Amino acid sequence: MPPARFTIELLPRLERQQLVHCDFSFDVEAVAVPPFDGDDIAAVVPVAPYRKDYGDADELAPDADGALFVARPTVSTAADTTSPLLGYVLVSRDWTGFALIDDLAVDRSQRGLGIGQALMDAARDWARAAGLAGLRLETQSTNVAACRFYARLGMRLGGADRLLYAGFPDLAHETALFWYLRFGDKA
Repeated sequence: MPPARFTIELLPRLERQQLVHCDFSFDVEAVAVPPFDGDDIAAVVPVAPYRKDYGDADELAPDADGALFVARPTVSTAADTTSPLLGYVLVSRDWTGFALIDDLAVDRSQRGLGIGQALMDAARDWARAAGLAGLRLETQSTNVAACRFYARLGMRLGGADRLLYAGFPDLAHETALFWYLRFGDKA
């Protein structure tokens, strides 16, 4: 097995300058459509392709009951803030008894290398160590690749909210999809 090309590190925060060179955008080429009554997205329809970006953050930092894991090239050290950031996951303790994945991002140029899986593994291990019931997160019907990734991880589609983004004209067409990985399940 070849050596890992990246390491996962626990950090207290990421500053804007550490994020500025990353491209966390994704291409929307299809949209998941109802019914959302199974454990996975059942159907997708193609749409005119466009790129979606959640924008730049000034800072990423976990709350007091959370953690921030980052992926960097294996040659970096935790103290080396100039090493390229490959991706990150921000996780917190949710009121539901689950760990909430607040944000997960992998640089566009680094996708498909196992970084997302490694970051989700770190979040899962953190949640288990914290005695939580599992992982939960929310994504949108426009992020079909992420939905398929979460399903491959054994996560189950727990619900959909077609009005969550109604107050945002540019996002009102999107449906929020809620994914869960319950540690007691045999998925």
